[in-house]
Amino acid sequence: MKKYLGSAAFLVGLCLGQSSYSQVEKPKESTGLKLDLAKKWFERISLRGYAQVRYNRLFETNSKLKCEQCDRSWGENGGFFVRRGRLILSGDVSDRLYIYVQPDFASNVSNSFQHSFQIRDAYFDLAVDSKKEFRFRVGQSKVPYGFENMQSSQNRLSLDRVDALNSSVANERDLGVMFYWANANIRERFAFLVKSGLKGSGDYGIFGLGVYNGQTANRAEVNNNSHVVARLTYPFKFKNGQYVEASIQGYSGKYTIEKDAANKGTQTLFDDRRAAASLVVYPQPFGFQAEYNVGKGPEFDPATMTTQLKKLWGGYAQVMYRYNCPNHQLMPFAKYQYYHGGKKQEIDARRYIVNDIELGVEWQWKDYFELTALYTISDRVFEDSKLPQNHQKGSLLRLQAQFNF
Repeated sequence: MKKYLGSAAFLVGLCLGQSSYSQVEKPKESTGLKLDLAKKWFERISLRGYAQVRYNRLFETNSKLKCEQCDRSWGENGGFFVRRGRLILSGDVSDRLYIYVQPDFASNVSNSFQHSFQIRDAYFDLAVDSKKEFRFRVGQSKVPYGFENMQSSQNRLSLDRVDALNSSVANERDLGVMFYWANANIRERFAFLVKSGLKGSGDYGIFGLGVYNGQTANRAEVNNNSHVVARLTYPFKFKNGQYVEASIQGYSGKYTIEKDAANKGTQTLFDDRRAAASLVVYPQPFGFQAEYNVGKGPEFDPATMTTQLKKLWGGYAQVMYRYNCPNHQLMPFAKYQYYHGGKKQEIDARRYIVNDIELGVEWQWKDYFELTALYTISDRVFEDSKLPQNHQKGSLLRLQAQFNF
């Protein structure tokens, strides 16, 4: 821990020695949504991607501390790990149609099989009007619930999304139809908040409304019910150039869980509904981010060895600071999260009580390379019918190298 903090302090000191970046940035919002009709449709298609390589075992104090949904390389038998390997094919094929296809070459469908090919996104945006302010998104895409869920892993500071909100939709995606609305100026603002390095979530409209299967991405639909989701968000811009975004969102549906033979319950179809609020003060240079959600869903009960419908709640708060240096950028951050509830996509809707603290720093050396060091102090209860009493505590230093191309 002391070595880690000392290294972080050295990097910050090096950066401050090169640049005294302390004023709120006032960058100009630039356009980028206009279609170049002079080009043929295939010339407007772009190919880009990123890859993330991790190691999670430094200074580890408890090898039984794990997080299945976060990162399968946590804990015993873990080692160097390719967390993501993405290629993104996207572009405007006409003045009204935008396509986005993103496969992942490093998906991990189980602890035994790694680096499987899997579709993450495959959607088509059909604009109703010429300004593209009203859009229908058809296919597999992110479900508009939660700022951090919407934020790309390529931009997110913390290595994993928090349990409290990410437990709502595994892999953040599902098959369905979404409707998004935002005026042209705000769409430009959403794009700017990503391109400027301010860690924006992307353009999911001021208002979003959708219907989707509900069993989450790359899983078969196994019941006759659909989920409905709605989200309202707005990125404010103040006179001093500071950006602040506030959001509310919610969804409702029914979810069919997978049960182990040791689970004594007979019910597999459960109500699944949540509501959440988000607040983001973009790092200019100081930043703050917080989200909290409440709801009901399936959760394993170790006392009865059954899965039951129960209340869930939890959220997180994060502070960060952006140091701009002449040739690189440092962003130290601290984060706390709490979650009490089930994870519907895990066996028996595994019961969780999570108390995590993260202290990290992201170093963006070049546009094509980033290095993140994250010290995690974790206290987790995760119980199912095979492990009805399982409370693990520990700490570890996690490292990630990210390559953008």
